[in-house]
Amino acid sequence: MTKRNPPVGRTGKIIYWVATVWLALGMASTGIVQLIQMEEEVQMMERLGYPIYFLTLIGAWKLLGVIAILIPKFPVLKEWAYAGFFFTMIGALVSHLAVGDGAADFFGPSLLLALTLISWYFRPTSRKVITTQNE
Repeated sequence: MTKRNPPVGRTGKIIYWVATVWLALGMASTGIVQLIQMEEEVQMMERLGYPIYFLTLIGAWKLLGVIAILIPKFPVLKEWAYAGFFFTMIGALVSHLAVGDGAADFFGPSLLLALTLISWYFRPTSRKVITTQNE
């Protein structure tokens, strides 16, 4: 079985940066909204059954994750940030599903999840944790 690698060169870089910039904007904007505890966010957390202090935790983690994926170097930190984004968006989707929310409530987390996966997949080698294994 052959391992598939993402496209390299100009196309791969463009896909990576477009997805990463949109991911960073989405996570930063929702992180700020959560940190300042906008009324709509507070109401949503109450409807989902979570304590309000989760807004502060998730908002801060999102902003730290944005910094981690945008700064050069620190590939291990980037992996943690991508994993955090992935699990946060999966958690959001499951939470909305559990309370029977409509399709509109799934759009934001689904889009951010897709951007997370695209950005992670197309990240340049300099932003990856590289291991060598003898098989």
